[in-house]
Amino acid sequence: MTAIPAAAPHRTPLVLHLLRLRTFVALILVLGFFSFAAPNFLTAANAVIVSKHVALNAFLAIGMTFVIITGGIDLSVGSIVGLCGMVAGWLVLNGVDTGLGWTIWFNTFEISLIVGLVGIGVGLINGLLITRLNVAPFIATLGTLYVARGAALLSSGGRTFPNLSGNAEYGTASFPWIGTGTLLGLPVMVWLLVLVGLAAAYIARRTPLGRHIYAVGGNERGAALSGVKVNRVKLFVYMFSGFCAALVGLIIASQLQAAHPATGETFELNAIAAAVLGGTSMSGGRGRIGGTIVGAFVIGILSDGLIMMGVSSFWQTVIKGVVIIVAVVIDQAQSRLQARVALAQEAATR
Repeated sequence: MTAIPAAAPHRTPLVLHLLRLRTFVALILVLGFFSFAAPNFLTAANAVIVSKHVALNAFLAIGMTFVIITGGIDLSVGSIVGLCGMVAGWLVLNGVDTGLGWTIWFNTFEISLIVGLVGIGVGLINGLLITRLNVAPFIATLGTLYVARGAALLSSGGRTFPNLSGNAEYGTASFPWIGTGTLLGLPVMVWLLVLVGLAAAYIARRTPLGRHIYAVGGNERGAALSGVKVNRVKLFVYMFSGFCAALVGLIIASQLQAAHPATGETFELNAIAAAVLGGTSMSGGRGRIGGTIVGAFVIGILSDGLIMMGVSSFWQTVIKGVVIIVAVVIDQAQSRLQARVALAQEAATR
């Protein structure tokens, strides 16, 4: 009786491993380049500045990751940032006039809650447009982009809300601490990012909701047939994205101690770039929160490094666009290579 040799295990190509690790490779490359090309780049002071910029990008990118995993897109996050910053500025400066001769004033914690609810509310509108009215995510969020930006402009007639240093009498003296304070040597916004990042990663990997998010992006029809509440999942991801954008608006208003209605313009580009660069597939069904945060570091370091080198802001926008295109092309190449490897492994086991 002749023994039939077992099929040799099919090895994953080195190119595929490199594609999967592309975010870390990109991070190492940009760090290495700017450490030589930009003076004082690797200083403690600059590291703190970069960490603050990265945190702002990462908040938006984490929310965007969930949206893209489901096969959607959220173009409204930048406008939500501006709107929520204006809401915070209005509440700190003016409170809420009841029309009865007295004004309701909120403390810093209450203002933060209200701002978060505003962001969640805009995300809910996005989700309802997409799930109930069957509006394409691109069109729905493009529409709310303009509505939110217009509402931000209307709130002050296009003017800035200045001097948001707060008032101890109304409990808002701590408002600037959100954006400028430190805790155990790190900026408060970085600690907030850690909390949001850990919560998002836990949801994505350890909860039924996270599995449903991936299932909707992988095969929405199949997910629905298996009992997944597709509409509820989509509502959640857009509401979560709106909440992340609200945090950014609150932090920027606190950091600058001023709120301007144009805040957040083009922020959606950074969010999309960080998510895609971090391995989130634009076709849905694939993405990791950890990879997105690393992608946010790449985008943040790239932006700050270009500024330190004196590169024009116009060229920075061009470079970010190129990064998005290259990231999507690489993602498509990874998907095709993974499909070929899977077919080869299946054939080898027969």
